[in-house]
Amino acid sequence: MFRGDRRCYATDELARSAADRALRRGFDRQLPHAERQFFYLPLMHSENLADQQRCLELARDYGDAEFAKYAEQHADIIRRFGRFPHRNAILGRPSRPDEQTFLEAGGFAG
Repeated sequence: MFRGDRRCYATDELARSAADRALRRGFDRQLPHAERQFFYLPLMHSENLADQQRCLELARDYGDAEFAKYAEQHADIIRRFGRFPHRNAILGRPSRPDEQTFLEAGGFAG
């Protein structure tokens, strides 16, 4: 929803909070395998490194190599830049030189 608009990130904190509560209660384990990953996506899309680390643990336990690969790609970007550079323009953040180089080289389009 709101792709390409800063509003698409407006409820990220709420989504992480809801996912955190659901995970603490084990709700992800009560759903079919294919649906469990939706509890992990708010963590994968977080610019917080602790959320990324938690997502990596969950992704590895989830047992889907492709999902784990994407989790690692997201975490790598946060480890490297502390944020997702592809969001800079939408959020009105200036890109740092290393981020601009990353983006110009193809970066991550998310």
